[in-house]
Amino acid sequence: MTDSMSTSALRLLGTPADELRIAAVGTSEVVRVARGSSAPGTDAARAVHPKIDMHHHFCAPQWRDWAAHHELINPDRLPPWSRLGTEAAIRFMDDAGITTAVLKPMLPARYRSSAQLREAINITLQSMIEVAQSHPGRFSYYVPLFLDDADASSWAVRRGLGQLGAVGVNVTANYGGVYLGDPAYDRLFHELNEFSAVVDTHPHNLPDGPPRGPGAAGPPGPPGGSGPPGGSAPSGPPGAAGPPGGSTVPGIPNFMCDFLLDTTRAAVNMISRRTLDRFPDISVVLPHAGGFLPYIATRLQALGRFCEPSVEPAAVRDHLSRFYYDTAGPMAPAATLLEHVPAEHVLFGTDWPAAPADTVTDLALPALEADPAFTPEQLRGIYHDNAMRLIPQLATA
Repeated sequence: MTDSMSTSALRLLGTPADELRIAAVGTSEVVRVARGSSAPGTDAARAVHPKIDMHHHFCAPQWRDWAAHHELINPDRLPPWSRLGTEAAIRFMDDAGITTAVLKPMLPARYRSSAQLREAINITLQSMIEVAQSHPGRFSYYVPLFLDDADASSWAVRRGLGQLGAVGVNVTANYGGVYLGDPAYDRLFHELNEFSAVVDTHPHNLPDGPPRGPGAAGPPGPPGGSGPPGGSAPSGPPGAAGPPGGSTVPGIPNFMCDFLLDTTRAAVNMISRRTLDRFPDISVVLPHAGGFLPYIATRLQALGRFCEPSVEPAAVRDHLSRFYYDTAGPMAPAATLLEHVPAEHVLFGTDWPAAPADTVTDLALPALEADPAFTPEQLRGIYHDNAMRLIPQLATA
């Protein structure tokens, strides 16, 4: 696609008193916002706040073709949004004032072997590299990991972070019912700690039985991973078709409630296992404002002694302040979140294309702009600066 905004990131410039200018570096396009009026509308707010989207889904077309050829997926059962391409992404990003999106890859299948899983990961990585190179400054990407295949995940970390320029890794909250924080994942977390990795998480279906997989009670999961990374099962938002058990209440899709609980379970398990103390150089990003975690923080401090291992109130407060949280939503008003979390740890995210564009631009963005819990300075950090501090490589994307 040829697009005047596709070859550069927007930069906030110094401004004269009568206007703000955001220039597209390397293009002649300039957005001007008059300052003489009252509080800016949503369109003006989008213009004056260049954004980094930390929650942007991506399904590689090369992976879809490969997986269909190997009869790993039925393409018709993938959600329709998984077929939206880079041109649609650029249009959406320009509409929402997003300068850069960090791709969360989806490759949902049950792979027959570890070798086949590695091939799927490699195809996806190469596709994301092509997208990033074709649109300089607009895209970065995470490495997809399947933590229930330790060898393939270790290989993916070394290849993606060590060789191919990924800015972090993407994992799901649970694999076969074994949640993040479980000692079964310690080997890989040691490697991630050595890379000082950003560990981006995403919910998945709630387990429909006892835990399966390494370190869990019950039989091990199938080779090649028991659940897709990034929560990117064919059971995402509207229009998606999920596996049996994907919705635990008939008529209520899993993304409505279950995804938030899945994230909360993973966060509480990481707190209980003191994951951030044992691996102090990783940064864990919780999606959807941490699920229910901010709302049960006081409950967890009061009743954490009943967990195994026991959770001390100080550990709850410490971990809540060290996790990062994206705004993919629409999320609830932020006052409760900011009771427990520094605003510097809140990151902008859209959930596009799983979340339709109008949900982002007509609901989520206006709500974020109007939220009285955020100061203008905090909003600037959420939209852009916090992500840059967390991932300095985005400056050279």
